[in-house]
Amino acid sequence: MLNVEDWAEIRRLHRAEGVPIKEIARRLGVARNTVRSALNSDRPPVFQRAPRGQVADAYEPQMRALLQEWPTMPAPVIAERIGWPHSAAPLRKRLALIRPEYVGIDPVDRVTYEPGQVAQCDLWFPETKVRVGAGQERVLPVLVMTLGFSRVLSAVMIPSRQGGDILSGMWSLVSGIGRVPKTLVWDREAAIGGSGKLTTPAAAFAGTLATKIKLAPPRDPEYKGMVERSNQYLETSFLPGRQFASPADFNQQLREWLLKANARTVRSIQGRPIDLFETDYLSMIPLPPVEPPIGLSSRVRLSRDYYVRVDTVDYSVDPQAIGRFVDVTASLEEVVVFCDGQKVARHQRSWAKQAVVTDPDHAATARRMRQDLAEDRRRRQSGSRQHPDGHVVALRALPDYDALFGVDFDQPHMKAK
Repeated sequence: MLNVEDWAEIRRLHRAEGVPIKEIARRLGVARNTVRSALNSDRPPVFQRAPRGQVADAYEPQMRALLQEWPTMPAPVIAERIGWPHSAAPLRKRLALIRPEYVGIDPVDRVTYEPGQVAQCDLWFPETKVRVGAGQERVLPVLVMTLGFSRVLSAVMIPSRQGGDILSGMWSLVSGIGRVPKTLVWDREAAIGGSGKLTTPAAAFAGTLATKIKLAPPRDPEYKGMVERSNQYLETSFLPGRQFASPADFNQQLREWLLKANARTVRSIQGRPIDLFETDYLSMIPLPPVEPPIGLSSRVRLSRDYYVRVDTVDYSVDPQAIGRFVDVTASLEEVVVFCDGQKVARHQRSWAKQAVVTDPDHAATARRMRQDLAEDRRRRQSGSRQHPDGHVVALRALPDYDALFGVDFDQPHMKAK
């Protein structure tokens, strides 16, 4: 077959220099009919390889028979059923071509977002473990948020996937942006809306921010594809090669990396997220005048064991509140306990599991209370007790009171019938 270079040379010799067809054929060593074909063709020749048979050709009827009845049958199962003797690659390639004829094609629409319209949220679980104290290392969730218009990416590690912690992470990211997107898209995370309806804390959070939390349809990860791609980007570009001394160290490294990530060029928007952020920002809702309800909270009666539990961790409380109701609140950073409006405990929050956090002052108060109780018991047993002004008060025996009131339990009429 004539190549492109010979085709071009034939046309040049004949049209530019007037060389006859016979002479061109002699110079290039080709047939005169080949020269005539080149002169009659206005387009360069295209080489097309003759189709060759493939190893999957003989097995295609069997594949189609299986797909006719089970359109979604996995490739390994099909390979087993048809006795496939080769590597999996040719089989998968052929299945990719013919399977849509049986399962149908699900086209995806191109979605565009207006400035300030939406932010997609998700939890990412990085495989790298983080030291959390108490000799423990844990895989912790990271709350990821991607703005729809500018593609600005933000993220923060949180201690658990409980509703209060997720809402605390969302508030941290939203307040870091400085304004509120009009819609926050979530999948059906149990703490946000696992049943298809927003949980009460999530609805209260959205109401305070005057925004809307929209739940994705079940089993439809493409609905929030932007944040799913952000998760993958974090997995491949942020995580590799890093070590983290603590959750705080993780978040610090993440904040520094996000500055660079948001300054990169994103192909889908043909620009840098940081350059489009101002347009996105100006179309969002202002932050509310008050902080939304976030964090973990509970109300319990403080037992003799003067500890309260938050996410499997026990925190000490002033023992003087034993027997009374206390209100426990936990943010991402600290745990605070109130009793009748008075603060009776404050601790830095531990992200470990089954840990015990004790305030030395609480332990000292408990020790002093036990000593006072033991001293009071000794005084009672010795027949005297100390008056608040310091002098010793003798304790009378009970028979003395019987005699004083003229009661004699030895008389028959005083005995129980």
